Amino acid sequence: MIRRLLRRPTTWLVIAVLGAGAVAGLFWFQPWRLVTDTTVADQLSSAESPASAPVSTPSAGSSSAAPPAGPAVVRKGTFVSHEHDTTGAARLVRNGDGTHQLELVGLDTSDGPDLRVWLTDQEAITGSEAWSVFDDGRHVELGRLKGNHGNQVYPVPADVELDAYRSISIWCKRFSVSFGAALLR
Repeated sequence: MIRRLLRRPTTWLVIAVLGAGAVAGLFWFQPWRLVTDTTVADQLSSAESPASAPVSTPSAGSSSAAPPAGPAVVRKGTFVSHEHDTTGAARLVRNGDGTHQLELVGLDTSDGPDLRVWLTDQEAITGSEAWSVFDDGRHVELGRLKGNHGNQVYPVPADVELDAYRSISIWCKRFSVSFGAALLR
């Protein structure tokens, strides 16, 4: 019976279609990412939180205090889980030269097929209704997620108006869903 089936052209057509579908499914879903990990160890700044930073007093001839000479944490937050368990912290750091960078501290999440780091204007809330809101409003992509574990640093472009963004998301671009997000306060 199998020999008869293999002689029919439609059998080979079905086999070819199923094979192509399997290859496309593997490419699209990349299921091996469920068991792969990439750990990143970027050098984090030695930034201080505004509350712990020394307060500089203006000199007699100046009208305002100068910004700190070293890096300072402007805003920070803790990750909440969305589609996948995500832990760690995020902090927005102003460098001594006035540039900004986003630091992911102790990130721990699942690997995914097309993960990005987004600054967004959406609030980072919990629950499944929060998984897909981050592309509804404004967002700025800071780059591909370097790894799903460890410390990572992403420069923020100079033209980004930081007051317009209030959270960051580990965003899966392929499936339009957030793995986790942190509200920056």
